[in-house]
Amino acid sequence: MRILAFTDIHGAYLTVEDILSKETSFDAIIIGGDITTHGTPREAEEALRRFSRFNKPLLVVAGNMDPPALDSTLGNLGMGINARGIVMGNVGYFGVSGSPFTPMHTPYEISEEEIKKRAEAGWPEVQAARWKIFVPHAPPHKTKLDKVFLGKHVGSTAVREFIEQHQPDVVICGHIHEARGVDTLGKTTMVNCGAAGKGYYAIIEIGNTAAVQLAG
Repeated sequence: MRILAFTDIHGAYLTVEDILSKETSFDAIIIGGDITTHGTPREAEEALRRFSRFNKPLLVVAGNMDPPALDSTLGNLGMGINARGIVMGNVGYFGVSGSPFTPMHTPYEISEEEIKKRAEAGWPEVQAARWKIFVPHAPPHKTKLDKVFLGKHVGSTAVREFIEQHQPDVVICGHIHEARGVDTLGKTTMVNCGAAGKGYYAIIEIGNTAAVQLAG
């Protein structure tokens, strides 16, 4: 299985469509949040419908710059994995929308306790799957994936604790644009896809192993 993962689109829908058009072979698309920038659920839905024309499963969480109401829209579309799991074949996907509280007071910020609650809610629904992919918008704390330009780690402590405890196979996150990269915690491989608006994304190859690479 070949999965394309995007985060932090921020309205650059044509950029993502162009990547999907050029990537001729893939089996699923993951959107890890920040589809819009202070946008509406309708704006996000219209973008997702455009991505749907590639006839591949779409699995989506909202980001801190998306409206909280987007989760209901994603649920209605059958795409949402916030606080829930979806299993397709031998791969289970689950995630957490929003981010921890920030100084910017962005539209979708939640407590670390709520992040933990949502992650734990989705886990039982994928636990039996051979491969488990966790999609929190926010990266785990104190990793290569959550460091801002000034060197401070601003990721989620709850996301890190969940990964350390449950060891999902792959974690797909975003949120901190400048911390694009790949890191590990235990047996878990983690990727911050970077800003899709700049043409960045990640490719996850599931076979005998789960391999992650940056692209764009």
